[in-house]
Amino acid sequence: MATSFAYFRTTLQALVCGCVLALTACATTPPPTSELAAARQAVSRASDAHAEQYATDELARAGSLLTQAQAAMADRREGEARELALRSAALADLATARSREAAVRAELEQRRAEVAGLRQRLGMEEAP
Repeated sequence: MATSFAYFRTTLQALVCGCVLALTACATTPPPTSELAAARQAVSRASDAHAEQYATDELARAGSLLTQAQAAMADRREGEARELALRSAALADLATARSREAAVRAELEQRRAEVAGLRQRLGMEEAP
């Protein structure tokens, strides 16, 4: 039985599609240098916001994840490095937010104490 040209054409198309898919799968994404830089900046911002005092656990975990991300990058595990860097940045941002919240709460308590003191003084002045 003779093989038709249509059979070869279908086989050729399948082969071309397979090659295209293989090349697409082999295409690499750029290294996560921007994610690592963003994570470093987020950890730095958290430290600047005194997160070591108000959000110790989050800051420590963010630093640990950043170290792991850098190690993964050095080992050319770029996907893992990207994920760890993003998690580190998120935790550092959380630490910054918690630190700022604690600072605002402390200032609020200070202002409330000042208002209470002023009310007491005003109340004492009106008594005589």
